[in-house]
Amino acid sequence: AGIGNVESSHGRFGGASLGPDGSVSPPIRGVPLDGTRGNAEIRDTDGGRLDGDPVLDRAVGPMQFIPETWERWGVDANGDGIADPDNIDDAALTAGRYLCDRGGDLTTAEGWTNALMAYNRSTEYLMLVRDRAAAYGVGVRP
Repeated sequence: AGIGNVESSHGRFGGASLGPDGSVSPPIRGVPLDGTRGNAEIRDTDGGRLDGDPVLDRAVGPMQFIPETWERWGVDANGDGIADPDNIDDAALTAGRYLCDRGGDLTTAEGWTNALMAYNRSTEYLMLVRDRAAAYGVGVRP
């Protein structure tokens, strides 16, 4: 929940909204990953198929996956036959799979930190997700 809040306000970034089937409209696309503004430079990995950019990758969907990560980890959580990064159900389950693999034992501080740092290598990001997740954990909406 902390990641979903930070990445896209749970699919509501930039005026987007969630449909009854969990699809985000309009699709959420990140900035070109060109190595500026603290971003990594990531040359295109999908021919622009997911992110619409054939030169540089952009994070896609409510959980903001880069196309290469989505291609490896993306899963169909809602049973419609399509692993869709623009569907909150598919994106959330994919995030869970990715975090569990990357972090190991997520019941430990080390596992949780490893998982989040794999998702986004930023201590500032880790602290922001931590704080928002903690708020949800005590019933406060951040």
